[in-house]
Amino acid sequence: MQSVRWKQAVEWLAAAARDPGECKRQWDHGTGTALLAAGRYWDVLSVPDRLGLLALDLLWNDPLKVPGPTLVDVTARRVGFFLPPDPASEWIGFGVRHVGRGSWVAVPPPYRPGGRLEWLVPPDGTGTLHSPVPLEQALRTANGTLAVLTPAGVEPGGW
Repeated sequence: MQSVRWKQAVEWLAAAARDPGECKRQWDHGTGTALLAAGRYWDVLSVPDRLGLLALDLLWNDPLKVPGPTLVDVTARRVGFFLPPDPASEWIGFGVRHVGRGSWVAVPPPYRPGGRLEWLVPPDGTGTLHSPVPLEQALRTANGTLAVLTPAGVEPGGW
């Protein structure tokens, strides 16, 4: 059953590549990552890692709702939340980057890390993404928590 899920997740992710077959070959035999186009199937909201990890923890509080695909870049210290494409939304905050149409995202396969990139929540192959409203609420709550925990004069987490 697990292998069927990974196969569906691979197909779902690879569909965002310019050449899905080449994307899958890169994952299997190349560097471990492939560049995928944002804005068609999903956008990515990239935030500082402290903010993103705390927000993801908050999103896990609902046992009936598994968070959408979430990627961490351990070198850049960023967390990327995959959410529905929306060219009209404005995500504002210190260190917050909305990656949408016209941008490319380095993505490892859903079944293993790719260098500095690793799935915290891998895609499930069904197209499930983060819902923007609960994600925004989690980020705001996380930012408030970080503001309390951060010494004066230091930027808390980015929201």
